[in-house]
Amino acid sequence: MTPTKTKTKPKRLALRITVIVLAVLVLLFAAATIVVSVNMNEQFGRADYTPQQFTNNYYYEHYENDYPRVNVSFTSGENTLQGYIYGAENDKALLVFAHGIGSGHESYMKSLLWFVDNGWRVFAYDATGSGSSGGAGTKGLPQSALDLDAALDYIEADPELSALPRFLMGHSWGGYAVTAVLNFGHEVDGVASVSGYAEPVEMIYEFASGVVGDFRPLIYPSICLYNKLLFGEYAGLSAVDGINSTDAPVLVIHGTEDETIGYEESAIMHKRELITDPNAEFLTLEGCTHNGMFDTPEGAAIKREIKETVREIKAQNGSTDEIAEVYRTADLDTVNQPNAEFLSQIESFFEEILEKQ
Repeated sequence: MTPTKTKTKPKRLALRITVIVLAVLVLLFAAATIVVSVNMNEQFGRADYTPQQFTNNYYYEHYENDYPRVNVSFTSGENTLQGYIYGAENDKALLVFAHGIGSGHESYMKSLLWFVDNGWRVFAYDATGSGSSGGAGTKGLPQSALDLDAALDYIEADPELSALPRFLMGHSWGGYAVTAVLNFGHEVDGVASVSGYAEPVEMIYEFASGVVGDFRPLIYPSICLYNKLLFGEYAGLSAVDGINSTDAPVLVIHGTEDETIGYEESAIMHKRELITDPNAEFLTLEGCTHNGMFDTPEGAAIKREIKETVREIKAQNGSTDEIAEVYRTADLDTVNQPNAEFLSQIESFFEEILEKQ
């Protein structure tokens, strides 16, 4: 009987160790999931417009006397989104614009109105949980593609809008949207993706490095679960798959100094070798940051000065009135000059497509 007892003890010990290890892993997974959920809920809250006195950007109110717009609305999921048509009299083509996360389309007015001035009819909207649209929050990274899908459904059902050649342009969250939405089979003539990420989970994983550092691999399963629970079948909606699903020309643009979506990390540009669309083109902007392509050199310099001055005021516990005075006295006319050189590159890409039609 003695030999039997000596054999069972190691088995029971191994079982206990296994149970303990599994319990620890479950607890770690649960803790990681809580951390991810809390952080993501915070990151994807409402994205309302910053009050005009605390921003560099001129909103529509600054331009409304010279640029009338048509208000429209459409539904995305459970939320009603507010859309706008600028240059309703223009008939060169329709440019559908998807904005970045953290605000709404009016943060891009100087660029959108440049296209209006050059004969484009522009359809822009505030995405879920952003600007003037409904939604308790922006929900997550795949949401921008779902919102654009809804916007395109609206456009395709409108006889006047659907009659125009259709081009997509988006930045960041919107740069992902204009490529990922191609998975839904919409007819488009051309796409310009600026500073876009390729995969939602990869983008969240990149962001996590600044939150948990070297512990990032431990929360990867929780990131996947969080995204899957929120978006179901659309959790893995891929920009690369979208580009590869279409014959439409796609221009992918990214700055090498992008501090938000790394050029060699989660950017679509980083996946360019996986893109098989023969009509895809890639434009690398050397030394350019995440938003920098929209600014002129003069405007960028003023924005840097404003940022540094505001930082100093906050460090000294200055008042909001002092901060507002910085913006009030700054040369915002120069800041809000469109970067015509950059925008012309996108327009030239689109116009080449129009010439071939």
